[in-house]
Amino acid sequence: MLHRPRRLRKNPVVREMVAETRLSKDMFIYPYFVVPGKNVVHALDAMPGISHFSEDTLIKDVEEGLKLGVNKIMLFGVGDEKSADAKSAYHDHSLVPSAVRTLKKAFGDDLYVVTDVCVCSYTTHGHCGILENDYVQNDATVEVIAKMGLTHAQAGADMLAPSDMMDGRVGAMRSVLDGAGFVNTAIMSHATKFASAYYGPFREAADCAPSKGDRKAYQMDFRNGNEAVREALLDESEGADVLMVKPALAYLDVIHKLKQHTDLPIACYNVSGEYSMVKAAAAKGWIDEQKVVMETMHAFARAGASIITTYHIRDIVEKNWM
Repeated sequence: MLHRPRRLRKNPVVREMVAETRLSKDMFIYPYFVVPGKNVVHALDAMPGISHFSEDTLIKDVEEGLKLGVNKIMLFGVGDEKSADAKSAYHDHSLVPSAVRTLKKAFGDDLYVVTDVCVCSYTTHGHCGILENDYVQNDATVEVIAKMGLTHAQAGADMLAPSDMMDGRVGAMRSVLDGAGFVNTAIMSHATKFASAYYGPFREAADCAPSKGDRKAYQMDFRNGNEAVREALLDESEGADVLMVKPALAYLDVIHKLKQHTDLPIACYNVSGEYSMVKAAAAKGWIDEQKVVMETMHAFARAGASIITTYHIRDIVEKNWM
């Protein structure tokens, strides 16, 4: 037999030598939920191992993560004033910009801070934009998103991650940032964010479930792979620096397809439902958590993602799974 692929699987040494996909801690971003108050560490029932943090406890947890090499985080604000016009989303003293200033003062360039830019946690109705006649208004929302992004940049955010899925928001944000002198603030667009059932635990964590209706009029139809690429390439043309696919696990084909169409870095978001299902099954003893998590992380990278946002990263580094 001329071809015997098993020759290169004979033992761990040769398997490591020929591995096509490799992971490093540099690829990972760890999400945090920031809430008002002091000395708050509130465990989230739907997301075992994940908590709400007030600004003071956030600093301590981030410092512990930095010691382990977790030097990239994504911030979500939970608990700011809600209103129909989402005005607290771009207030200078809202939770996220305040936390960014504190983190940057404490850690400087040792910590890379990404901020979520969306108004769902700041609206009374829970939708990702300005609602009129039960329909999210695109252009009015884009104005708010651009203001919110600028506020985060002024606070010191290194990268902005708009997740609202409004048309034209990347271009508007880039224009506002550049006009204010923030030419080096990067944009990681949630370029293909699907209307997914996998977000359930996150909506509890971020207090952002829609009070009525759903988000299918602006988030992407999960049946459409070609449209996903079109959406992403539009964001690239508007100035996005990184393109994200969200969720990740059920959309490996989209990650792979997008990789064939762009030279930009591709990120994926291993979302709350994907995380919580693993945690629940592991708690029952039905799966080996370490093996399932690491297989999943390699799948993201194999599909084409070079940046992975995941709630699993602290387990990965603290327990030396990598």
